[in-house]
Amino acid sequence: MTASVPYHLGKFPPQQLDWQPLIPRIGQANAALARYDGLLSAIPNAAVLLSPLTTQEAVLSSKIEGTHVTMGEVLELEAGGEPADFTQPKRDDVEEVLNYRMALNFCAQALTERPLSQHLLREAHALLMRGVRGQDKRPGSYRVDQNWIGPKGCSVEEASFIPIAPEHLQAGITDAPQIPKPTAKRILALLRDSGVLVTLREGKGRLPGIHAFRELLNVAEGRTVL
Repeated sequence: MTASVPYHLGKFPPQQLDWQPLIPRIGQANAALARYDGLLSAIPNAAVLLSPLTTQEAVLSSKIEGTHVTMGEVLELEAGGEPADFTQPKRDDVEEVLNYRMALNFCAQALTERPLSQHLLREAHALLMRGVRGQDKRPGSYRVDQNWIGPKGCSVEEASFIPIAPEHLQAGITDAPQIPKPTAKRILALLRDSGVLVTLREGKGRLPGIHAFRELLNVAEGRTVL
């Protein structure tokens, strides 16, 4: 049996992470994000494209919690239809997916008005648990018990992953790990050397340097700037 993998407390980010193979992928991701942003800007109502994507994300992510429902079933029930074999557990699963999507949309809107915070995370959690399984387990609050991920009914010894212990949870969220300065400088150098990042102004003394992602800047400006 494979041993359980515990949370990497105090070990993230890895000190010896090799960034070199990741740089080309960062460039590809940057280009894909620029194309996606350009596509959205050309659509009069971007929600038409985003709504199915957020629903799909909600369906896939909710499966981690044990839901068994398809995107088609979610859309059908939401549209007012209901197959004859639609059981109550299936309806409950759909409600969890819809709550996930509601929380996701809530966060997306909230982040346009205020920064990410613990309060926002707790608000989203309260929405996620509204009227569904687990609604009696302190929604909107950090957990106080140890949980684990694995086959249904497994013990902590049989789990495939053990998340952070509750006594470390608050600090784990508050004390966000930082990339070491030497590593950050190396990443910037690799991004510049690969052409993903361009330098608009070199740093000098107390004057900071200014860098930009070429393709994202061009999309944001609506014209070729760099």
